[in-house]
Amino acid sequence: MKKLLALLFMVGLYVALVVPLGDHLRERPLNVKLGYTPDARLLKLVAGGQQTILAESMTLKVIFYFGTVIEHWIQQEFVQPEYFNMFKTIEAAAILDPYNMDTYYFAQAAFTWELGRAKDVNRLLEHGMKYRDWDESLPFYAGFNSAYFLQDYDSAAKYMQKAAEVSGNSMYTNLAARFFYEAGDSRMGVAFLETMIRQAKNPQVKRLYEMRRDVLLAVQTLETGVADFAERFGKQPTELEQLVVRGLIAELPLDPYGGQFFLDDKGRVRTTSKFTEKLAVEPDKGE
Repeated sequence: MKKLLALLFMVGLYVALVVPLGDHLRERPLNVKLGYTPDARLLKLVAGGQQTILAESMTLKVIFYFGTVIEHWIQQEFVQPEYFNMFKTIEAAAILDPYNMDTYYFAQAAFTWELGRAKDVNRLLEHGMKYRDWDESLPFYAGFNSAYFLQDYDSAAKYMQKAAEVSGNSMYTNLAARFFYEAGDSRMGVAFLETMIRQAKNPQVKRLYEMRRDVLLAVQTLETGVADFAERFGKQPTELEQLVVRGLIAELPLDPYGGQFFLDDKGRVRTTSKFTEKLAVEPDKGE
């Protein structure tokens, strides 16, 4: 009887948390709604033996929601994603079902490049490694994040070594060496994204990775042109248009995100879309 009363209490608490948000959600555009996710501990009590199904539905909900956001981006319409709610929902799904690979794959796709939350993603990946101890993908992702986003090469080497040990594939050890020498190089980002594209199952996430790959390829072309200009003329160009005028490239590449490429005051290739920079987002409330 006490267990039944406790369960009814928790269900009532869940309803009390969710229902008041209905008016707020109805006021927002239909195709970009996500909303608040209750604490994973509460969800575990409510779900009972249906934790796996609930976790999968939560992950799919976030993927579908983010897919609508990407569609807006492709149409050059800016929509600010609910990144905080997205991450908390994915985090709760991982707690409910730590074996669901879709959860970790989406976290890697959505929260590193645009948001710059590599530390949070690695924390989630560490959680998954405790359960999916046969899967080399999780330490591979964490190793890339450590080297490329965090410049934490010791951790990158550790993760890549773990991936090598789990898989028996020395490729991961070689990748660790590449991270040490190529961190911050657009070529490394392209190589990683090509791997992610091949693994992608969800077409929306695959399209997002393809956009990132294409913009990094454009940057790589411009970086090569800038280096050639400096070698040929003994000075750095002041504008990217000089590469075209001097015949080093045929034309300026397009930014798939709709921005314009330019050289910053340090001579680095940037774009007005800020595809490589963190969005101005408040830190996670859970930190």
